[in-house]
Amino acid sequence: MHFFRNPEIKRDLALHIGMILFFTAAGFIFGSFFLVRGRFISVGSAYIDNSFSLRAGFLSACFAFFLCLAFTLLHLSVTFFRYRSIRLLCQEIDQILHNEAPVHFSDYQEGELAILRVEIGKLLVRLTEQSEALQTDKQNLAASLADISHQIRTPLTSIRLVLSLLTDPNLTECKRRELVHQLSRLISRIDWLIEALLKLSRLDAGTVILKPENVPVAKLVAAASEPLAIAMELRDQQFSFVPKTHRESFVGDFSWTAEALGNILKNCMEHTPTGGQIQVSASENAIFTELIVEDNGPGFTAQDLPHLFERFYKGAASDQESVGIGLALSRMILVRQNATIKAENRPGGGARFILHFYPPSGTV
Repeated sequence: MHFFRNPEIKRDLALHIGMILFFTAAGFIFGSFFLVRGRFISVGSAYIDNSFSLRAGFLSACFAFFLCLAFTLLHLSVTFFRYRSIRLLCQEIDQILHNEAPVHFSDYQEGELAILRVEIGKLLVRLTEQSEALQTDKQNLAASLADISHQIRTPLTSIRLVLSLLTDPNLTECKRRELVHQLSRLISRIDWLIEALLKLSRLDAGTVILKPENVPVAKLVAAASEPLAIAMELRDQQFSFVPKTHRESFVGDFSWTAEALGNILKNCMEHTPTGGQIQVSASENAIFTELIVEDNGPGFTAQDLPHLFERFYKGAASDQESVGIGLALSRMILVRQNATIKAENRPGGGARFILHFYPPSGTV
């Protein structure tokens, strides 16, 4: 039997056999000497009946033997059932680890072993959840790597084509300047893409330390829109900031929030036609500070709205050079600061982004 192959059971059995032999011998000595000697001394006789002494010793030895044997069998029975419960628990753990059976807490009763089973069950459930999460992360990582390689390969292919054209000795100066400008634009695109991906990876890894400070909304909007001023001017787009009191503010990280708002403004600029308008309005109440970014472009389709903040998602009306990570990066930055972002279509046409900045946890 597997039960008796256990080293602990072998040690216990050897100990109990020694105990049986010891107490059997002790019972024989006690019965044949002390009891009989005491009986004849009590009646004043010096004569000891040897046959009676042997019978008394034998009866005492048998009593001690069977008593120790019963105790040993009882101990082995209790140990056997305990080890059987442990073996069943091990089988359950093995089945759970191989995803063959769930954990049934209703099967557990009171007792230390049952408590152990419950705790192991909880641990296994947690490990199973972590394993599933890791598997999901691996799939997402594989998909992200495929998207990243595709996004980088596209401008690289264009760069190779431009470089091959630049080697043409018959190329005119005007065409050469045009190709150099195109090459510079493609390199800038790759640079922006890599920088955005690094920011995403830092946010995913939790290595970004956001510094909470009082952020004036007017200063934030100016910092976020400044890098886009020239591009908006070239597109003949009108940008306006309409605060309610000019004193709106919230607690957050200024630089990272400017990055998030800048990506939203960039998205509006890319989808607003020439001569269009982009407006940022701000208000503040006792619960949150609200920023609304609007444009008069085509807005969003019903299919695009649920996926706008997903990584590498490009809507039907997206530009060919769009990467699809700007809005995802903005959402990650805002969520890390106890803020929310919502996208919708304006009733009169165009896109609208609604940002709510709440006070940090633990503050009023």
